[in-house]
Amino acid sequence: MQGAIARVCVVVAAAILNHPLLFPQENTTLPEQDEVLLARMREHEERLEMEQAKLEKELSQLESQQEETTPEEGYSWYFWSTVSFVIFFTIEMYRVDVADTEIKPVEDEDIFSESGSVTPMTVVLDKDVLRNFCDKCSYTSSHENWRVREFVEGFADDLLESLRSVCDREADMEVGDFVGIGSMFESWKVCKPLMCDLIVPFSPPDPYSFQFHLWCNPSSDVPPDMQGCGKIKVTRFGENDEGCLCGSANLGEDMLCLLHSRNDTLKVDRSPDELLCSRNTPFLAKDRVMKWFQISVTKAWGRISHKYDFEVTFRNLDAAGALKIRFRSGKVIVMNIIPVLQLEDTDAYFVSHFPSDCDSSPDPYWPLSFAAYERNLLKHFAKRLPQNSCHLHCLQIVTFLHRKQTGLTGKSALTNYHLKTALLHLLLSKRPSLWGIESTEHRLRDVLSFLQRSLQEKRLHHVLIGNSKVPEDVRVPEIIRKAEPINLFRSLVLQRELHAATMRHFHEMLRNAPVLIQEYTPHLSNGGLHHSLDGSV
Repeated sequence: MQGAIARVCVVVAAAILNHPLLFPQENTTLPEQDEVLLARMREHEERLEMEQAKLEKELSQLESQQEETTPEEGYSWYFWSTVSFVIFFTIEMYRVDVADTEIKPVEDEDIFSESGSVTPMTVVLDKDVLRNFCDKCSYTSSHENWRVREFVEGFADDLLESLRSVCDREADMEVGDFVGIGSMFESWKVCKPLMCDLIVPFSPPDPYSFQFHLWCNPSSDVPPDMQGCGKIKVTRFGENDEGCLCGSANLGEDMLCLLHSRNDTLKVDRSPDELLCSRNTPFLAKDRVMKWFQISVTKAWGRISHKYDFEVTFRNLDAAGALKIRFRSGKVIVMNIIPVLQLEDTDAYFVSHFPSDCDSSPDPYWPLSFAAYERNLLKHFAKRLPQNSCHLHCLQIVTFLHRKQTGLTGKSALTNYHLKTALLHLLLSKRPSLWGIESTEHRLRDVLSFLQRSLQEKRLHHVLIGNSKVPEDVRVPEIIRKAEPINLFRSLVLQRELHAATMRHFHEMLRNAPVLIQEYTPHLSNGGLHHSLDGSV
């Protein structure tokens, strides 16, 4: 009996000590790619099979002698058999886990090392050049951006007022006042052409209203790949026992509703097509909304074009309000006027499309934008960070590098919104005192390192959804604060080639960073600095 137990222990020890995946050597390759490793594994397997055969032979002999064994010896045998089984089972499970965990990092390392070994910590960043870059960004913002915002706001007011005049108040959607969002209104815009993003809320004509079905509602039927989206149902007052009681109950001739007059009951029911819904559904369709908005903007501009001495064209026919304004001097200003729906009484908006999106979500799913809350979050930090802090400068540098690299090697899955999200995550996790202007180089490396790690892990959570670190005074809605976090890099998990291309884009951006920043801020011979504001920047 003792010999059998000893042999079992030897077999287990051999399996542990010789298992190729339990104690991997450094710089090992994948099992299917290493013939030497495969040969070793076959050799170990044959050796274990021989030991197993010997062990089974001895076990068969022990069975015939089992009646002669004492109860203590029998219990000892069962105990050691159980221990052996548990150890073998644990080794097998660990082998699967180790194999799974080793495959992904090897892919990422291969992708990231294709073009060299530059990392955020090793990239050469000259402090004087960074300071000059920040000075030029500040100069550009203070001397030009505010004038552009002032012009855009005035023009948008005039255009929307004209749009309201061409709409049928009894049948068309009602258009509200615009809200400025994005880099231009958050004071970190640096690249040309100057672009302003404006969202314009609209609402349905009486007696209709919108019902919102968020992805994070317990009863939601929004598919997993549409996280962060919702469906918008167009309903009439009184339908589904919702809205005003006057639409669902007989109040008598002597009873009047204080919200609706008698004339409201005489209004003709409108078809889903008239209410811009998807075909044969009560849900609002983005395609129909954008088509209606584009036609309305065209008519509105036709009414006021004689007042202005510049040319307005649609920059993208797939985006409702993507306008390009070209002055006689050749200067260009880009505007994105985006139709949106306000989520009840919050500052969150369902948007027809994001300006940075190449592929919009299909109907009837509307993405939800928290741009107003993100702007409030930046204002929150501005009150607590050191005077002349470097957080916006870091974002300007990274977006500048990303745009320049995109011009060199083409588009990737990385967007300016991802860069902004990375910065906001760092602002929430680092002490305010660390963001002084003298720490620009260190904080810039932090942003790049955060992006590198997020790309390698294929995970970048939305900064506001399900994030308990967001201060309460930003007033993020409770249902959004308690929702499950959303991975903005989900597409990289599902598409391996897209992930590889994005990693290469990011690594090339790191490699080219010193040269691109140096070219943007050339020194004069007398030590001064060019403040070139031409469209090539």
